[in-house]
Amino acid sequence: MNLLRDTIMNHFATNATLCGDCYPVAIPQILVPREQFDDIGWLMKDVGARLVAEWGVDETPLGRQYAVLACFARETEYLLLRCNIPHNDPTFPSLSKKLAPAFRFERQIMSLMGLTPTGHIHSDLRPWIKHEDWPVDAWPLRKSFAAGQRMPRVDGDYAWVRAEGEGVYEIPVGPVHAGIIEPGHFRFQAMGEDILNLEERLGYTHKGIEKRFEQLSWNDGAQLAGRTSGDSTVAHALTYCRALETLTGQSIPSRAAWLRAIMLELERIANHLGDVGAIANDAAFTFFFYQFMRLKELLLRINKRLFGHRYLMDLIVPGGIAVNPADEGTASLGRELTDLLKEFERIVNMYDLNASLDDRLRGTGILTAKTARELGTVGYVARASEQALDCRIQAPFSPYDRFPPHVVVLNSCDVHARAWVRIEEIRDSIRLIHELLATLPDGETVIMLTKVPPDCSSLAVVEGWRGEIVYWLQSGPQGEINRCAIRDPSSVNWLALEQAVHGNIVPDFPLCNKSFNQSYSGHDL
Repeated sequence: MNLLRDTIMNHFATNATLCGDCYPVAIPQILVPREQFDDIGWLMKDVGARLVAEWGVDETPLGRQYAVLACFARETEYLLLRCNIPHNDPTFPSLSKKLAPAFRFERQIMSLMGLTPTGHIHSDLRPWIKHEDWPVDAWPLRKSFAAGQRMPRVDGDYAWVRAEGEGVYEIPVGPVHAGIIEPGHFRFQAMGEDILNLEERLGYTHKGIEKRFEQLSWNDGAQLAGRTSGDSTVAHALTYCRALETLTGQSIPSRAAWLRAIMLELERIANHLGDVGAIANDAAFTFFFYQFMRLKELLLRINKRLFGHRYLMDLIVPGGIAVNPADEGTASLGRELTDLLKEFERIVNMYDLNASLDDRLRGTGILTAKTARELGTVGYVARASEQALDCRIQAPFSPYDRFPPHVVVLNSCDVHARAWVRIEEIRDSIRLIHELLATLPDGETVIMLTKVPPDCSSLAVVEGWRGEIVYWLQSGPQGEINRCAIRDPSSVNWLALEQAVHGNIVPDFPLCNKSFNQSYSGHDL
């Protein structure tokens, strides 16, 4: 039984059509009438499904026109819904009336595809990702757009949301920051030190990644996927490769699957170590910052020795992995992680017993469980706000179907919870790696993939260290890449940061922001 599919089919009856050549078969894709597309908003909300992603596609090379797709998930079920859109009327009914995440998904569809959502609850069609100094009629994801052209710059203006009243003032932060982080603009309205409103303006690292995929081979696409967000190179490359391997109908060698999972967990540990230290640093406890960063550096050196790259870049390839570490290397990994865990626990004990740090983190940046659910948050942001979401459980693949994680869900919903979820995940990832090392199969680590058939699509999800990463691949008439749609966890979690700062003071924003630590690059596709 598939509750999401049955809900749609029962409502639309003969007006709904199951699409063929969509993989994996466990994730149905259903075509619904464009004029009734917004019905899916309340249908999915009534059954407790979350909006995972929404994107547009130009299917002109396939002899069709435009389409908008929406992905939903509930527990272990995923569902794709689509409506077709004619060239002469590029509009579609908005889902934002019922589903808050659609708010920015649809602004992005409008900006990059030129498909206009109608009946928009906020009547907000300001550009998103595409900046206001681009020509209004420049839609990069249409096939008619020449990617190599130099676009003229126009005089545009971005209309910020404003709060008015006696004593209210604005604080602009960014887009250039005082550190090495990527650019993003935050506009606060405040009274005294109390934050009344925050609006984000992103897109400064928009690189045309989704458009670039259309010019690459399937193999080269894996390299680009690994650069979507550099600190999540394993997770993004893995999601892309899993979607590609689903299109070819092939399974990778067991040893490659195990080593992919080990690399994914190593990436999770490294980033969580850095984040826990950075959260403490933003509360002026630099001792913990240096101690956790010392452990992160030790782990990066382990990565270099075992796999040849500190950040594990370009190691996940279509059909498997690009390296095959020797047995003595994998055995040393287990010993080194045991030593690292002992030192980690020593530092965490001091961290946990520091009353001043605890006072700064608890009750700061609260994202209520209700808000987290309404915004469709994922990853540690969701799990710190009572949402038991983890793709390694909801959408497991080998070897996670044999070695599931221990998912920690907290209910304080604050900065402390978002930090402590990371601490628990570091412990559990080390446990997982030990189990994977103990059962690591022998054999090859890569296979040659067969040719991708024309006009088919696939969806893959992977739990990166920030949360659920989504890739949707579609092949063209010759089996080439027609569309690669990406949804990084940051695409939904950035929305939640705007809500979590309400009721806080301005000096606590860096602490709130670091507890989310979302990706600019992964968002600005």
